[in-house]
Amino acid sequence: MSLRQLMAQRRAKIDEWRAIGCEPYAYRFEVTHHAAELLARGDAVTEMPGERVRVAGRLVARRGHGKAGFGHGEGFARYELLEMGDWIGVTGALFRTRTGEITIRAEQVELLAKSIRPLPEKWHGLTDPETRFRQRYADLFVNLEVREVFRRRARIVSRIRAFLDARDYLEVETPVLQPLYGGAFARPFVTRHNALDVDLYLRVSNELYLKRLIVGGFERVYEFSRDFRNEGMDRAHNPEFTLLEYYQAFADVHDMMTLTEQLVCDALLSACGSLQLARGSRVLDFTPPWPRVSMLDAVSEKLGESVHALDPSVLGRHCERLSLHPRKGTGAGGMLDELFTELVQPELQNATFLVDFPLATSPLARVSRTNPLVVERFELFAAGMELANAFSEQNDPDAQQRAFEAQGKARDLGDDEAQPLDEDYLRALQYGMPPTGGVGIGIDRLVMLATDSHSIRDVLLFPQLRPEEGRPVEDDRPEEASAVEAHPRGNR
Repeated sequence: MSLRQLMAQRRAKIDEWRAIGCEPYAYRFEVTHHAAELLARGDAVTEMPGERVRVAGRLVARRGHGKAGFGHGEGFARYELLEMGDWIGVTGALFRTRTGEITIRAEQVELLAKSIRPLPEKWHGLTDPETRFRQRYADLFVNLEVREVFRRRARIVSRIRAFLDARDYLEVETPVLQPLYGGAFARPFVTRHNALDVDLYLRVSNELYLKRLIVGGFERVYEFSRDFRNEGMDRAHNPEFTLLEYYQAFADVHDMMTLTEQLVCDALLSACGSLQLARGSRVLDFTPPWPRVSMLDAVSEKLGESVHALDPSVLGRHCERLSLHPRKGTGAGGMLDELFTELVQPELQNATFLVDFPLATSPLARVSRTNPLVVERFELFAAGMELANAFSEQNDPDAQQRAFEAQGKARDLGDDEAQPLDEDYLRALQYGMPPTGGVGIGIDRLVMLATDSHSIRDVLLFPQLRPEEGRPVEDDRPEEASAVEAHPRGNR
């Protein structure tokens, strides 16, 4: 039987419910207890009927014993009409059966919402990742472990908020729609504001706005922001993602390194109970202190030749040999980044701070106090992914203007991700910004590690997907529907 036919049968049941005087879509139901808390009572529940309770939930299994399902008469008529997936409310006394199951002796059963579409059956109907992400609502009630991923995500975010609040950071909100994007290497999404008759950009980062607040006198600020980058999608990238950024006046990159190590460890301990996290067949270690690795040293070691001078001819020769293609206009810094990504990054499995980034690829950071070719910056890596990015923030307006102008030249040479010159941000710096350290952490990737998820789409409730056009039409496919009708295991 096709899905279309099964849904037609279920729609017919709506009329049957109404024929016996029951509206199949209730307005409310007073819940006094949840099933989990009743089951947790254990041996305190006896065979003698006890407390009268009212519970509600989705019907995922039905095991009747003759007419003992829900009694006789109208009660049994209602029981006969119930189908897998229906939302019901049950009122009755709590007791334990002779076989030891904690049960409710149903005095009253109410239909709260009729399920017209048959439940997908876990082992046959909802294992395809594309379907799971597209129908997340079904994924959540069929694959119960998915709910825990998002509960853990919420605990991580909540814990980070508490961590920063306890250190006198102020949570703020900055614009999503911006007249000029900036703060990261990315292509933006563009939209049109009809009333103002101007194009606006969805933010790629909130960095420049948060640093404006440091100029304004707030010493410590943070924001969980939804950011948008018009880029490709893979296991670590989604066009819409969550970024935590925090900035602290009178601090530098070394202060922020210490703070970030503490923040991440605190969040992981709270959510996971350990700093040793399972990742497939290996265990990742987040025990501090985390090692510091120089990008220049690490790439030089892999190549068997020093790249500390950032000589474009040396770097270019190795990129060509390895068939690597840096972004146009990014010069020696872009070549070094490609070599690092290819040769070093996959090996950074345990938590590791990467330092010594080229000046040209870090336009918002201050030059190193010990090496004029690099900046005071770190990136945090684990499981071969970048988790965080941080600077001693550039607070010299003239130096910042020169960096923006260099970005303009890179754009002219073909780098379509180069950062634009922001005149208003320069004006803010001209009023004076104190020494500042800043950090951005990819929350989605942190949650991936905390939940042993191998795709960013696993930790986003509604990830970006290609349009459904061209996908098979499911209404006439019998597999999913017939599987659930024959084997109503659901999410017990």
